[in-house]
Amino acid sequence: MSRAGNRTGPTMHDVAAAAGVSQATVSLVLNDASGTRFSEETRDRVQEAARQLGYRTNAHAKVLRDGVAGMIGFVGDFVATAPFAGKIIEGAQARAWEAGLLLLTVNTGGDKALEKSSLETMLSYKVAGVVYAGMYHRVLEVPEALGEVPAVVLNSRDRSGRLPSIAPDEELGGYTATRRLLDAGHRRIAMINIGIPDDDALPAAAGRRAGFLRALADAGIARDPRLLRNGEGEVAGGYANTLELLALDEPPTAIFCANDRTAWGAYQALASLGLSVPGDVSVVGFDNQETLAPNLRPGLTTLELPFVEMGRRAVELVLDGPRPADAGSGRTELLECPLIERQSVAPPNTTRRRNPDK
Repeated sequence: MSRAGNRTGPTMHDVAAAAGVSQATVSLVLNDASGTRFSEETRDRVQEAARQLGYRTNAHAKVLRDGVAGMIGFVGDFVATAPFAGKIIEGAQARAWEAGLLLLTVNTGGDKALEKSSLETMLSYKVAGVVYAGMYHRVLEVPEALGEVPAVVLNSRDRSGRLPSIAPDEELGGYTATRRLLDAGHRRIAMINIGIPDDDALPAAAGRRAGFLRALADAGIARDPRLLRNGEGEVAGGYANTLELLALDEPPTAIFCANDRTAWGAYQALASLGLSVPGDVSVVGFDNQETLAPNLRPGLTTLELPFVEMGRRAVELVLDGPRPADAGSGRTELLECPLIERQSVAPPNTTRRRNPDK
């Protein structure tokens, strides 16, 4: 029986025999060793022999040789079930693949025991690094074990400040959304937020609100507390808060909703009052949730969370390797959220009655 026919599969010796070269040549070609000068014909012959025989390189041997496996770990809490999961993993996986690495993804569902076990397993496999992702932008307690390898916190921030973080630029996004409404001519603009803005564990709510207020201040518009509402980021909150805003003696002509689900609730409330978007009230959202924003009627103008770019950047930082603590290793890198224009913004309707109930 030939070596290629045994139960363990083809060996490097089998590839060498099929290609008519030495085993050392096969090893150097398949491991892409630097400093070697084989002809393209030799490389092609070795690679074709390996392909036909179904030969696979020995990952365990690579770990022994290089000290790391050809993988980057990706650990998330509820990432795999979140609407943006595909994009954020797509970006990370594409960048890892470009570096010749695989992405080993684990969704813990918020189970700390599973998270601990997953990280221990990844570290035992000698992964090249770990991306630690949060379902939404918040401040996280990062596991101590991440200090053993190059690691990056994605879509959240490390409370301890030990690890670098990649997150959306929430304040710039809030500013951009409000600026879009100001540029359309609106001066009475409301905001329905996604949480309590002074909760330091939720940078998304604080940042988007800060951007909203900064845009108004830059336009010389005084803050009106009645136009600032706190919701829970769900459709029901958008609906209820919009009804309250439209019941004011001087209702807003535009509403910045701090996520797309809130905007959907605002659409429903306006329709229940016989008002249209954007004919009576303009609306801007945040997130560009693919299953929602483009499918509202009219399509929702919103800010897109740059998940593909964030995933790519997180892997790039892992590939850069560990950095000294005094080199800003724990800094947060913010990525811009682009404005996605659809049809939910128009100039204010000056003929609309101020309060539809009066």
